Amino acid sequence: MPDATASALDHADAMIEKAWNRPIAELEKTAGRRPVEDPLLVAAMRTRSHLTVVSNSVTVHQDRLHALTRPGRVPAHYDLAALTDTASALRTAYAESYTALTALRHLVEAREAVNQDLAAERVRAATARPALSRPLGAASDRPAPPAPAAPVLGAANRR
Repeated sequence: MPDATASALDHADAMIEKAWNRPIAELEKTAGRRPVEDPLLVAAMRTRSHLTVVSNSVTVHQDRLHALTRPGRVPAHYDLAALTDTASALRTAYAESYTALTALRHLVEAREAVNQDLAAERVRAATARPALSRPLGAASDRPAPPAPAAPVLGAANRR
């Protein structure tokens, strides 16, 4: 069971490292800088730290549950409440872990969308430059657009 929480944290680290193309240790330093350079990175690192706390909580609840249900031990009637509470807390910690991983996945997807938008904007800017780099008086390859029709002055006064 402790492998499940460790694998969740490893999975989160792999997602973050892949999205930002840097190791976690370097990303932690970058996320701590002020002013904030990358708000998505700060959110991802805070979610990762929450996942670390939740993973530790899962481990504690698992150990407590295993201690209460170890082989050869018969739980007393007063242990039933502790068993129920520990099992409930363990399920809650697992749900929080899943939620944190889902939040990280959404942050990584948002980063990818931002990167795609930036790339598209760079392409638009690069293709717009040649048209803007032409001298002001130079003729273009396209014909000039037709002039708008002049309004008829007397038409508004007739009724």
